[in-house]
Amino acid sequence: MTKTYDCIIIGAGHNGLVAAAYLARQGKKVLVLERRAIVGGSVVTESFGDSFMVDSIHTGGTLRPDIVKDLKLKLPVVKEIPPLIALQPDGNSLIFDPDPVQAMESIKKFSSKDAARWGEFVRFMNKSAKILEKAYSTIMPRLPKNMNLREGYGLLELGLELRLASRKDMLNFIRALPMTAQELTEEYFESEVVKAAIASVAIHGSTLGPMSAGTGRTLIHNWLNRGGLAHVNVGKAGETTQALANAVKSFGGEIRTEAEVERIQVDTYTCKGVVLKSGEEIFADKVISAVDPKRTFLNLVGAINLPPEFVWKVQSIKTRGSVAKVHLLTDGSHGIPEGTVVVAPSIKYLEKAYDAAKYGEISEKPYLEVTTSGNTVSIHFQFAPYHLKSGVQELAPANTTASRRTPNSWNDETRNALKNLAINTLAEYFPNLNSLISNSHTITPLDLETTYGLTEGDLNHGQLMLDQFLFMRPIPGWSNHKTPIDNLYLCGSGVHSGGGVSGAAGRNVVKVLK
Repeated sequence: MTKTYDCIIIGAGHNGLVAAAYLARQGKKVLVLERRAIVGGSVVTESFGDSFMVDSIHTGGTLRPDIVKDLKLKLPVVKEIPPLIALQPDGNSLIFDPDPVQAMESIKKFSSKDAARWGEFVRFMNKSAKILEKAYSTIMPRLPKNMNLREGYGLLELGLELRLASRKDMLNFIRALPMTAQELTEEYFESEVVKAAIASVAIHGSTLGPMSAGTGRTLIHNWLNRGGLAHVNVGKAGETTQALANAVKSFGGEIRTEAEVERIQVDTYTCKGVVLKSGEEIFADKVISAVDPKRTFLNLVGAINLPPEFVWKVQSIKTRGSVAKVHLLTDGSHGIPEGTVVVAPSIKYLEKAYDAAKYGEISEKPYLEVTTSGNTVSIHFQFAPYHLKSGVQELAPANTTASRRTPNSWNDETRNALKNLAINTLAEYFPNLNSLISNSHTITPLDLETTYGLTEGDLNHGQLMLDQFLFMRPIPGWSNHKTPIDNLYLCGSGVHSGGGVSGAAGRNVVKVLK
């Protein structure tokens, strides 16, 4: 007999699991369907060989405190917040220690004026992150559509948060959103080294340069998600999503892995359930997709079941992935310090690295962000575009999956070239690195799509740009998790509050269902 559920969640990434846990806690009959053999989506710790465990995509992860509390999650305790370390050619690294006094001492080596302004900058960023967090916890109304009382109340709370901020803080926050990271950092600092290190956080995971409009907002966004400049919980991303999976099960929810959804069943603009690749049909009162919007609508729902104008808007969502990952297994004597280590010597260096991606090329001098966990070294590589200049295959027919739309230039040759470029760039600072590597694993933007289900390798399910922000995310008129299909909702990183590892999108969709 075919089972019927209250809610089916497509995708066991962190947002999907958060939504499932909240719904199961309410007593709903919940089923989570995951295409891969493990849960976690892109927030997963995997083995790529003997003693070779790494955070595959996202480095660690920090769920919102209210989610951890509500779901009673048992997560690893962060004993010490790590620093962000900006490598310098002369070996005199800039260290942004979480202790402001120590951070100021390091900054003073580059500029006494910048050291004196560090406390003011941190206060501004913390205040701005608090305001942004309030915006992310607010369900955005379907502007320019009429909004209901609940949505209006949410905006009223957001307005109150802005009003409670000082007039100066409110003005500076609003000004910062459309600014470039270069402009924002120049308002506080004079040292190129200091400005570049901070600006690198603004472009992390996005196909944007520090001179791109809106990177002031992405700096605040990443500061909020990380809790500062550096990553935490490094090497433990999988523990976060496993804790969420355990919570789903403890509340009575069901999780099925290796259960790929072939399509979402739609009958006259109403969602009835899903059909698995195996042919199995599963019915539900509501279906929530944690998959990115493009894949959800164009592949699982199908353009034929959607209004033409809506389809056009979905096709216009910018998913421009340009991130690759290179993981290395060493003997542990690489000398790379603990923390978040960046190769970002100047604003111009970062902008030039981005320039290469704009023209479909792999950056010869890439922006790297490096973390270590035990004997492993994980290199976050920017910029390596999904669509390489050397050619792209013709788009597959509309009824095929997004993984068929593949750039033919991502092959073994380009994969190895990217790996060697990452290693050689880092080896300029750690000369013995090459000789210490016993195993490696490279993840290209194409792998992010085919293995992890990220359309065009976009970590955020859609670029974090000003025209894909607040009530315009994922598209204008559909910012409140609802869709043109009745009983079908979105909860992935492609919706408002998404991007990074916070779980806010998964939490918020449950508010809409009440």
